Amino acid sequence: MAEKDLRVNEQIRAREVRLIRDDGDQGIMSVSQALELAKEADLDLVEVAPQAVPPVVKILNYGKFRFENEKKLRDSRKKQKVIKLKEIRMQPKIDDHDLNFKSKHIKDFLNDGNKVKVTIRFRGRELAHTELGFDVMKDVLSRIEGEYIMDKPPAMEGRNMSMVLSPKPKK
Repeated sequence: MAEKDLRVNEQIRAREVRLIRDDGDQGIMSVSQALELAKEADLDLVEVAPQAVPPVVKILNYGKFRFENEKKLRDSRKKQKVIKLKEIRMQPKIDDHDLNFKSKHIKDFLNDGNKVKVTIRFRGRELAHTELGFDVMKDVLSRIEGEYIMDKPPAMEGRNMSMVLSPKPKK
């Protein structure tokens, strides 16, 4: 739940609330009583579960509470890995050296944790010989040897043939 949705002190509109204290004791009381207890402790009354009946409130330092929640959010964002889709384009008449070079790039992209879309563009009369494209795709797969999971097998999409590979999960 976002901090912006939480009600604090006088913003709490319910008549009765369930107050949870630091030691784990809880009890149902009026909002005015809970506010008095919070003021005595020189802390804030924060509504932590507004959807409950009656709403659940806690006495705590609201500034510190917000800071801790933002810190958790930042840490969870740091741990996320953004997977990008890289594209390698070729033609069905690709030379052996060029195929080695592009296969090496595909390996590098997969090792970096990115997905790779391998595309073969057919121009003019090449479209009549799509089997050449399938052969090139098989050749690419044999050169990168098992460092991938095939998300989408080779298929024609208009004038292009493409397949999508993703890296094998690391243990």
